[in-house]
Amino acid sequence: MAAGLALSGAALAQGVIRIGEINSYKAQPAFLEPYKKGMDLAVEEVNAAGGVNGRKLELLTRDDNANPGDAVRLAEELVAREKVDVLAGSFLSNTGLALADFARQKKFFYLAAEPLTDKIVWSNGNRYTYRLRPSTYMQVAMLVPEAAKLKKKRWALVYPNYEYGQSSVATFKQLLKAAQPDVEFVAEQAPPLGKLDAGSVVQALADAKPDAIFNVLFAADLTKFVREGNTRGLFQGREVVSVLSGEPEYLDALKDETPNGWIVTGYPWYAIQTPEHKAFFLAYHAKYQDYPRLGSVVGYSAIKSIAAGVKKAGGTDTEKLVAAFKGLEVVTPFGLIAYRAQDNQSTMGAFVGKTKNEGGKGVMVDFSYQSGAKYQPSDEEVKKLRAAD
Repeated sequence: MAAGLALSGAALAQGVIRIGEINSYKAQPAFLEPYKKGMDLAVEEVNAAGGVNGRKLELLTRDDNANPGDAVRLAEELVAREKVDVLAGSFLSNTGLALADFARQKKFFYLAAEPLTDKIVWSNGNRYTYRLRPSTYMQVAMLVPEAAKLKKKRWALVYPNYEYGQSSVATFKQLLKAAQPDVEFVAEQAPPLGKLDAGSVVQALADAKPDAIFNVLFAADLTKFVREGNTRGLFQGREVVSVLSGEPEYLDALKDETPNGWIVTGYPWYAIQTPEHKAFFLAYHAKYQDYPRLGSVVGYSAIKSIAAGVKKAGGTDTEKLVAAFKGLEVVTPFGLIAYRAQDNQSTMGAFVGKTKNEGGKGVMVDFSYQSGAKYQPSDEEVKKLRAAD
């Protein structure tokens, strides 16, 4: 009898596509709660339409406690015990890199939905790891033309001292110097992630008397930085260029403290009129009675990408999935994207615009969508950057 039950359980498992998803839910709830909602909506839509090649999707989520070691342990458990077909997820760059290395070692398909580090698709890239969100290089490259237009000579830099912050600043320096050779970088503040001493950081930046500031802080660190900067007048008469700060996850938290006129990447959900986004917004709002955040778009698009990849591959065999994702096209709320064959990076873009404090709420204005396909190094440079495949 027990053997019969086990057999029926195995047969049932073969009838579904199991997605093992690992993320820092407790550590980064502002982004990851909407992200989970986006994933659940996509799973519901795919299954309501009959699944993928007749198989329904099943999502298994795990919390990695923002710890790379925990992320790898959970990946091993999901693959060995839960028999998942693919791995997905991670928010922080260090956990994303750990999972990418796991995928390389185990020869197991992994879609890195959110971590922004360039290493995932370049120096630490491997054939089993694909990435959805636009990388640090791509988002910084979208901002540099706007920064160069300001014609400010003395720049100060502030960023979290881990992979995402370090690579963002390195790219900003490289690209801005190329666009504006006389630029000077007069101060750098790199506090540990989540441990910003806002008073000392803001004072150090003010003491350097920069003409402009490039900011890479996010989440609670960003809120503290803006509050202290407003209090001490750091932003008065100074331009600020800031990665991610136009995302509702972070603008919503700033509320009436939102600064005016920062040049940012973000997601102005309330003003996007494309058919793809309207359909997504209406479905999301109907399900949750809430508006989407950027995390919602990323989670939704990750599941849709996996479904499209499995459909193209004709199943969940890892090698067939790896091949199917090369050049794979997926319709997302931001329109059609493709996964580049040369480095496994998707062409999903971001919105670039300015922050505005509108009646005590932060919004993005004067924005435009920048396709990720336009903000990449040349194929020759990518080959040099990508050490192994």
